[in-house]
Amino acid sequence: MPRQVDHAGRRRLIAEAVCLLADERGLEGVTLRDVAARAQVSMGAVQRCFRTKEEMLVFALGHVGARIGERVRARLNESPAQSARTELGHAAAEVSLLREEHRAEARVWLAFVAQAAVSEALAGTLRANYAQLQEAFTALAAEALGGAGPVASLDAAREARTLLALADGLTAQVLIGHLTPDEAQDVLHAHLAHLWE
Repeated sequence: MPRQVDHAGRRRLIAEAVCLLADERGLEGVTLRDVAARAQVSMGAVQRCFRTKEEMLVFALGHVGARIGERVRARLNESPAQSARTELGHAAAEVSLLREEHRAEARVWLAFVAQAAVSEALAGTLRANYAQLQEAFTALAAEALGGAGPVASLDAAREARTLLALADGLTAQVLIGHLTPDEAQDVLHAHLAHLWE
């Protein structure tokens, strides 16, 4: 009887190998051969999972985005009695990837963002990720702002976009050493506190 292969599990294993290599070398250093070696699978196994390198990168980016999304959801579920303001702050902090244990993930995320400037496939995946985050942030901001109607909805959507842009900017500034993680957290907290004035 032929051995059953867990294709979904193998794709995730390959995505993890892509992320490890991207963290070490950037996306330009990710080759199919090195991914196969890091994932401890054959080149043929990689090629059966992904027709092209771009397809592999798109999947890996989706994998990273899903991990971040799962962490945001887990953080929000930890304490269901939180206010919308607190939830929005926790979600923004998770998306900012400021903690030391998320530093490698931040490097990988920004490598994908940079590559997306010249890859429509990666850009499309990023737009979808940002749209989901913006929708969640908008709902939390609307609840936190306590308003109803079109003006409150516009304000909540604007604040969600601003917060996502701030989170990405803080990620980059911490990675290059312009801000420390504590300074970035302070910027984020000050921005959030200003929303409720």
